[in-house]
Amino acid sequence: MNILVINASSSSLKYQLIDADGPVTLAKGLCERVGCDEPCVKHGADTLERIFDQRFDDHEEALGAVLAELTAGEKPAVASLDEIDAIGHRVLHGGDVFSKSVLIDDDVIAKIDGLSELAPLHNPPALACIDACKKLLPGLPQVAVFDTAFFQTLPPSTHMYPLPYELAKEHRIRKYGAHGTSHRYIAQRCAALLGQHVEDLKIVTCHLGNGCSMAAVDHGIAVDTSMGFTPLDGLMMGTRCGSIDPAIVTYLIKAGYSADEVEDIMNRQSGLLGISGISNDVRDITEAASKGDARASLAYDMYAHSIRKYLGQYIVEMAGVDAIVLTAGVGENAEIIRRRVFAGLQPLGIILDQEKNRTHNNGHERIISRDDSPVKIIVIPAGEEYMIAADTQEIVSAL
Repeated sequence: MNILVINASSSSLKYQLIDADGPVTLAKGLCERVGCDEPCVKHGADTLERIFDQRFDDHEEALGAVLAELTAGEKPAVASLDEIDAIGHRVLHGGDVFSKSVLIDDDVIAKIDGLSELAPLHNPPALACIDACKKLLPGLPQVAVFDTAFFQTLPPSTHMYPLPYELAKEHRIRKYGAHGTSHRYIAQRCAALLGQHVEDLKIVTCHLGNGCSMAAVDHGIAVDTSMGFTPLDGLMMGTRCGSIDPAIVTYLIKAGYSADEVEDIMNRQSGLLGISGISNDVRDITEAASKGDARASLAYDMYAHSIRKYLGQYIVEMAGVDAIVLTAGVGENAEIIRRRVFAGLQPLGIILDQEKNRTHNNGHERIISRDDSPVKIIVIPAGEEYMIAADTQEIVSAL
């Protein structure tokens, strides 16, 4: 079954065409700066990638260009759009309404729209792409896969905040988490790599990119995660501060900053960028630190400390851990970060193999802990799109 996976944000549209029976990626790409100046399209992968400029006024125009690319050239991904069987959409926020992936109908669309205030940069573009698919690919079934759904299993003691109960309920304030599709995927792949059932394992999953989150997955069930009411909470990230004393917010507002300015500082000027003063990219931080830049080294130390803090918390919450899994750009590629995170954890049964850690991943799953390590440390390439395709195939096949 060929499934078109779409991941839309306010100014971009990522896509993959996946043969879910493989699973095999037939094509992938990215439309950047939708509705903005200096647009860019990347279609294909590795040496076959084509990059060109094409302006899109909205996501419908971008999707039209994507469909044209899928059938273009001497070796098109598909000979005809009739070879696409279904569409799977990544929808960031399902609130407390959606606990699993669903077939899209008018009721689902209305509920996603009603949750847009919780994800104003992501839910509306997802809805725009759903509407565009109805126009451009009429009759094809569409499925919504929610980033927050995996964390609907969090117990009230975990997902509630110690605010006045009625106020929290009225404004739907609770821990929703994010990156749930990624955490679910790497937990399942971890179990498969170890030759065990995910229901038999205690796993800490780490999605470490520009945005970062961790989760405690206890026998296949998510029991805690680092991101909260918004994706700003939790780990130190590329430009986001993560968890800080909430009084800092009111302190800055009283000092003369507006609420919007404080929000911008925490989301776009903090994290690795704010501490290093150099970049939000770990590769740039690594280069600067290797040349003796003190702030870059401090950013490294703070980043690793942030990860270690949540790792310890989740091991205690689950009363142990069988495996720790890392994914996304930093998790897959930053061997120095991994070394700093796992340094000195041998007494906890977490023993990194330094040689395996230094070996490049090259897009393959691998165990980087020592053979005698009771806790396995595993690197798994990000595969949210495969998870979306699998959910879509399962739901559409049952129609």
